[in-house]
Amino acid sequence: MIGKVWPLVIAAVSLGIDAYVLAGVLPDMAGSLATTAGAIGLGVTAFTAAYEAAGPFLSRVLVGRSTRTALLVALGAFNLGNLATALAPTLGVFLTSRVVAGAGAGVLTAVATATAGALVADHERGRAMAMVTFGLSTGTVAGVPLGMLIGEQVGWRGTMGFVVLIGVLSMLALALRSGTLPQLPASRRSGNGAVLRSPRVALGIALSFVLGVVSLGLYTYLLPMADESGLNGWGFALVWAWGIGSVLGSGLIGRPLDALGPRRLMPVVPACLLAAFLIVWLVDNPAAWLIATAVWGASGWISVPVLQQALTRDHTEQAMPIVAFQMAAMYLGSAAGAAVGSALLAGGVTSDSLPGWAALAATGGVVLAVLIARLTPPSAPAATPDALTPRTPTAQHTPAESRCP
Repeated sequence: MIGKVWPLVIAAVSLGIDAYVLAGVLPDMAGSLATTAGAIGLGVTAFTAAYEAAGPFLSRVLVGRSTRTALLVALGAFNLGNLATALAPTLGVFLTSRVVAGAGAGVLTAVATATAGALVADHERGRAMAMVTFGLSTGTVAGVPLGMLIGEQVGWRGTMGFVVLIGVLSMLALALRSGTLPQLPASRRSGNGAVLRSPRVALGIALSFVLGVVSLGLYTYLLPMADESGLNGWGFALVWAWGIGSVLGSGLIGRPLDALGPRRLMPVVPACLLAAFLIVWLVDNPAAWLIATAVWGASGWISVPVLQQALTRDHTEQAMPIVAFQMAAMYLGSAAGAAVGSALLAGGVTSDSLPGWAALAATGGVVLAVLIARLTPPSAPAATPDALTPRTPTAQHTPAESRCP
């Protein structure tokens, strides 16, 4: 199975690195382009906005000719945008390049994830789609430290050059991959509207946004939270605990997801996040923080393939637009979470109180997850592209597992 999807995983790694790599080189970039770190930070906003717009609305258009063509065009736009970023002489060119890279990334995430699921048998879909998430999480975790390390040696342009190199390697892997790729559904005027009319999909997109807010958004403030909670000096270890949990969680969830199904796992993920936030909020013991932070990272990234399976289980023909909307909502939630955290801090809330606010939002996520689980069928019945009305499961609902995944 891995042999079928590894080029898609490499592409996902490059996406994950690019999404957060700028955070480690902002001051250097600001000085080079004669602007402020805040202005450079707009590049993250530009990337995210283009990602959210392009994924849901351009992925269907690009797969019209072939899936391989869509992947290569998306990767080409992504690499071109990053190359322009590396060579940008002015702030305007830099911001434009981030829009191009973000648009390519949005399309690539949707097409790659849907392709991974279509490449394998039904009983392996969880593992295949989780492997793409594994690539994203690995790139995200490695992005900031790698960017800082390369930037210290050769400057921020070298950092972006490294992102381009990984992207080009993924293009070559896809171009040289033997065999054909499954043809995904092409553009249809009512496609996205039909997807959004499904209550389960609409709830899933809302949950993806909430999980982006509380997981990736709160992660922005991990270091100040630790310092203000009396864990000075533990920041580096906590960052690595979050990262290790993220990579292990997304890498190992595939088999349990295929074996147990998303309906059983769906409510567990936000419940684990809620437990982690409560520990971080109420306990100041370093060991407890390390465990809770690892669970936080693992649960946040595990939620991606679990939710994808829950939403596409009986809508496999609509996997691409569903994944596009889901991932766009997650990244939008990440940006919104960071903005809400900043606003709370500006309003006088202390950083060690932020996990409490995240726990409140995660409680709403648990409710959404339970509703989604109730609407998710226990098996994957045959479905047509337009069969988007949720079906009432005929079997009894299985209670959620009592342990975190």
